[in-house]
Amino acid sequence: MARARITIVGAGKVGATAAHIAAAGRLGDIVLVDVVKGLAEGKALDISQAGPIQLYGSNIVGTCDWERTVDSDIVIVTSGVPRKPGMSRDELLATNVRIVRDVSKEIVRYSPDSIVIVVSNPLDAMVYTAAKVTGFAKNRVVGMAGVLDAARFSYFLAKELNVSTEDIKCVLMGGHGDDMVTLPRYTCVGGIPVTQLLDQGKIAQLIERTRNGGIEVVNLLGCSAYYAPAAGAVKMAEAVLKDNKTVLSCCAYCDREYGVGGYFVGVPVVLGKGGAEKIIELDLTDSERGQFEKSLSGVKQLAAKVDEFLRE
Repeated sequence: MARARITIVGAGKVGATAAHIAAAGRLGDIVLVDVVKGLAEGKALDISQAGPIQLYGSNIVGTCDWERTVDSDIVIVTSGVPRKPGMSRDELLATNVRIVRDVSKEIVRYSPDSIVIVVSNPLDAMVYTAAKVTGFAKNRVVGMAGVLDAARFSYFLAKELNVSTEDIKCVLMGGHGDDMVTLPRYTCVGGIPVTQLLDQGKIAQLIERTRNGGIEVVNLLGCSAYYAPAAGAVKMAEAVLKDNKTVLSCCAYCDREYGVGGYFVGVPVVLGKGGAEKIIELDLTDSERGQFEKSLSGVKQLAAKVDEFLRE
């Protein structure tokens, strides 16, 4: 049986870390692509030389040449630029829309049957861009954000309760970061609702820390997180490649679901070989619905700006 073929676009911290995690997890052969000559090649060589130590034998290629990615099963998109001093949010958005637009055209050209997992920020806008430019069936384009936010929330809960992170299951919805919608009553510790283990004040503190999880890392490191985002993307890729039917919080296309009306937004999703195979609809309270609608409003505004930039 042929091994899966995974292309990772962008050989920066997130992309290279994702390549290493995927290789160590023996998910398949990997092509690492970057426009900077030598960057992908060097990191692919380094990751390959860790193979004899960690006992994996994936074929890992670094390249600037998209032809080397042909017929990939999964494409993980991490490319984009961080916001620089003096750069407005719209300038950042316009720049990354152009990058993801160009990447999406190459995906269509070389891997028209692939499932696309977007990690680039601003996440909701970049997923929308990739879906619009590729023209792929909506279930075949998903974004990694909820997996990361859920992991952060789970970690903070585990530290607070002094329990294993493996015992915690949680659901997050809406946008990434500030617009994240956390659902404590759907968050369980060994099957026990977290609302029975912590008071509302403490839960609210942990939710706020989760919302600010990205900036907390930036303030400490001077750059964005990359280990956890990379792990989240690979977790999603594994669910697709192994057809695990894993339930994860992902940025996925919703139409009638939650009354979204045709946008990509964070929701609980069943991930399998078809990509986002099913959107799980939860019965939200009025408060939860209000938070979700507020988050969705932000997503719609971003999508409108993406449309403007793509018309230019």
